[in-house]
Amino acid sequence: MQRLMCKGKIHRATVTEAELDYVGSITIDQKLMKEADIKPYEMVQVTSLKNATRWKTYAIPAPEGSGRICLNGPPAHLFSPGDIVIILSLAQMTDEEIETLRPRVVFVDGENEITSVEEHDLHWPEGVKQ
Repeated sequence: MQRLMCKGKIHRATVTEAELDYVGSITIDQKLMKEADIKPYEMVQVTSLKNATRWKTYAIPAPEGSGRICLNGPPAHLFSPGDIVIILSLAQMTDEEIETLRPRVVFVDGENEITSVEEHDLHWPEGVKQ
């Protein structure tokens, strides 16, 4: 059996651009991609905090330190500069692979500069039955 797991997340990034006349994808500052363990052309899910819009597309790197978060093609109709988004990196994993998973959460400020990175253990909260 495989489970769909969150392996990385960029939390509360600010959309800097929306380019309708582009073939598709999301352009992300490559420093953020590296920290969230997102590879070029990997599928990601982008969710708007403004209206709960959710879009799946592939990630392409922007220059490191650029702060770029650009929705390209059709999602340019759904996301606008200034919108706050969560970008999730998901993976199909076996239970054995999950045992070694340490999801990374990248927190950014309003300029998409990294403020902190957390790596999480997979464990049940205290008091929760498995």
